[in-house]
Amino acid sequence: MLFLLALLTISNVQGQEVVSWEPDFRFAWSDFQGTVPVSSGAAATTASGLTYRFSTFYENDELHVDYKVFAYFYPTKSWYKPALCNDITLLHEQLHFDITELYARKLRKKLAETKFTENVKEEIRKIYKATIRQLNDFQNKYDSETNYSRNLPLQELWVKEIESALKQ
Repeated sequence: MLFLLALLTISNVQGQEVVSWEPDFRFAWSDFQGTVPVSSGAAATTASGLTYRFSTFYENDELHVDYKVFAYFYPTKSWYKPALCNDITLLHEQLHFDITELYARKLRKKLAETKFTENVKEEIRKIYKATIRQLNDFQNKYDSETNYSRNLPLQELWVKEIESALKQ
């Protein structure tokens, strides 16, 4: 299960401990430090999300936009139930974070391709919100198709597809 926050290097984003996505970073259950909600039927939740920052400047009367996009994992908002989890569950949760990175790349690409106007703040916000909607839909598709990691052949197919996409 995934919990998206719209917004191994440990840092802070607005006062929250976060882990930035890195190619060699792989989850350990110790990374999941949040409190398990009493009412949740899920085995685990990965809280991850996208955040960005940007600045603008003019050069030769031309507007330039400098931006940074990050995929983050939030350890204190992520949790698991040890009795229900195994290595396959952990891999499933890792893919949620990897998918978040894929959408960070999509956001960077879209921003790079956009010719911004004076309304750059709203234009970036619109692109960001559309990307977040697409990311949510894709994460839900992943959970549905893999039955939250229980469909092992489809889980393995997703692993291969996401790993391949990350290499591009």
